Amino acid sequence: MAGGIVKFMLFLARSVFVLLGGVAGYQMAKIAILQDWWPWEAFPYVFVPYLLGVAFFAMIGFLITPIFIKTLGFIGLSFEKNLESLSWNDISVALVGLIAGLLVANLVALPFADLPIVGSYVAILLNVALAYLGVTLFLKRREEIHSMWSSIGGIKQKLSNRGKRPRGEVDARGSDLSIESVAERSSIKVLDTSVIIDGRILEIASTGFLEGTFVLPRFILTELQSIADSSDPTRRTKGRRGLDIINEIQKLSDVSVQIMETTLKDLNAASVDEGLVALAREIGANVVTTDYNLNKIAQIQGIKVLNVNDLSNALKPTLLPGEAITVDVLREGKEPQQGVGYLDDGTMIVVEDGENFIGKRIEVVVTSMLQTSAGRMVFGRIRKEVRH
Repeated sequence: MAGGIVKFMLFLARSVFVLLGGVAGYQMAKIAILQDWWPWEAFPYVFVPYLLGVAFFAMIGFLITPIFIKTLGFIGLSFEKNLESLSWNDISVALVGLIAGLLVANLVALPFADLPIVGSYVAILLNVALAYLGVTLFLKRREEIHSMWSSIGGIKQKLSNRGKRPRGEVDARGSDLSIESVAERSSIKVLDTSVIIDGRILEIASTGFLEGTFVLPRFILTELQSIADSSDPTRRTKGRRGLDIINEIQKLSDVSVQIMETTLKDLNAASVDEGLVALAREIGANVVTTDYNLNKIAQIQGIKVLNVNDLSNALKPTLLPGEAITVDVLREGKEPQQGVGYLDDGTMIVVEDGENFIGKRIEVVVTSMLQTSAGRMVFGRIRKEVRH
């Protein structure tokens, strides 16, 4: 099927080029006869020069058709290859730069329009040069242009919100502006791969504790897809679960999911973590993650991080020193004579001298607690053994 279409397009292109060549040959023969360039008196019939001109240029059109098609295909592939590295935002910025350059070029070319002979050539040269300059400058300043567009959108949103206020409402300008700006910044959240695969973000968002806009950059979706296509069954299950979590979040009414066509190359980042931090800094968003290393890197660079593990630890019941709890000792601890057990919420409790009570239930008195981003650890000593 595809081969037939290619043959048909080649036949159609050759027909057009043969027709154009024939017309050009006829015109050239006519000019040659009128200018006495052609010794047409040597031919018995006047139509012979026209026939020869049409045939010669039609043959040229027939022969150059494959060359033209190959050249056109090469140009198309070059454009396609170059456009693959550009996002839609970059393409829109380049188009705006092209339009701006052409407008300036035509304004500058107006004084040269009346110049004899060279006027049109000067206009063409100015159009090409300033169009290229406009595209180049706008692409180099694309981040500033994007931020300017975002600022304009924010101003429009503020004006529309003010227009909807009741007449009797007091306009507390100073406090309203500060609260609004903070709310706008905190409402945008960039999701990390780890928090999507973890899955608890769906439950948190469905309860209404998180709202606003969830931003998913394209490189995060690419990473999830690569995990879902992994040959390792465990990784494949995690990747597919992450994609299902995204679909469920999109169905929630309190949040909106925005997929940004941003690549690591656009952010000049070598890794996914660097790209997330760079994107959050660029759009003024918070990072939502369960990754301890990303948490620290983002905080060092001044990015606010919402760690689901911190939220989970904060929701666990607080145990005070001296409080007694019941726990099953399951295994040995890292230090000699220590035993380790777990509370119902998953909190690990380290029991002094608990090694001899492995497999037994004991009552433990809390002595201290250690809170980290990785979890909460409780330390205690044995009060007594509890009979089942």
